[in-house]
Amino acid sequence: MGDSSGSVSVDVERIFFGGKEHRVRTRHGSLSVSVYGDEDKPALVTYPDVALNHMSCFQGLFFCPEAASLLLHSFCVYHITPQGHELGAAPISADVPVPSVDDLADQVADVLDFFSLGSVMCLGVTAGAYVLTLFATKYRERVLGLMLVSPVCKAPSWSEWLYNKVLSNLLYYYGTRGLVKESLLQRYFSMDVRGNGQDPESEIVQACRSLLDERQGANVWRFLQAISRRHDLTESLKKLKCRTLIFVGENSQFHADAVHMTTKLDRRYCALVEVQACGSLVTEEQPHAMVIPMEYFLMGYGLYRPSQQESSPRSTLSPFCISPELLSPESMGVKLKPIKTRISLNV
Repeated sequence: MGDSSGSVSVDVERIFFGGKEHRVRTRHGSLSVSVYGDEDKPALVTYPDVALNHMSCFQGLFFCPEAASLLLHSFCVYHITPQGHELGAAPISADVPVPSVDDLADQVADVLDFFSLGSVMCLGVTAGAYVLTLFATKYRERVLGLMLVSPVCKAPSWSEWLYNKVLSNLLYYYGTRGLVKESLLQRYFSMDVRGNGQDPESEIVQACRSLLDERQGANVWRFLQAISRRHDLTESLKKLKCRTLIFVGENSQFHADAVHMTTKLDRRYCALVEVQACGSLVTEEQPHAMVIPMEYFLMGYGLYRPSQQESSPRSTLSPFCISPELLSPESMGVKLKPIKTRISLNV
């Protein structure tokens, strides 16, 4: 993949921390959007999970040399930050209405309009994956492909609704501290990295814990409220024709949701990659496990050519470039299971 690990690491730090931040006014309030890379390249739009922003949700992926080389060579990246989740954000006034999930999807369309973007590739994690999937069902002509990490597509179950209700109350009164913080870390990471009485907490969990300290509880509460009121997308999924690549950790709280979503999408256009010994936040916990599936996925759009490493990254993202053979799990180059594709840590 073109660059060496050393040079990629330097470029990633320069690009990731040197991106340009924009305030984008949408029909449902203003958003922070951080842009990284050459704006002449195809667009990759990202959306994080609850209480996270691009620094805490996608930094691990973009600091993985192989993933960074693949993504930054192929795309200009537009990181959408949920309202009030950017660094240094002030609490959003209680007078501002809590957005619906449809409002959040419409905000994505407004961001694309602001930057004069046509059709884009999307990368979302859990709540962010839901928002981008909803966006894809509402604005099908504007989505060329979906890369979803531990996604949800159904309305909340009673147990999830009750759990979120308790968490919302704690967030509202106490912010992202104590039990709220621990609950969020359990949502993101597997026990292997969260630590226990014998093993210490990993650095990625410690970093996330620190970033959560900076988050305004009232702002996180608003996003959680919107996601807790989401509606079922199952029927809408059948109308999607864009290719979809789904990652989920085998220890994720949303593992069953990801499998359910895979069974409802057109099997010709979808593959599921299960990452062993991993929680929901695959982008941070096991980002290297995403590289090979993403390479094969992007090959279908002419964006990754292992035999032509010096080819232009500005290849047209056209769905007509999709090779049918690349749409099957067997083509992903990983071990096939009946419904899902399992990728081991050794890949």
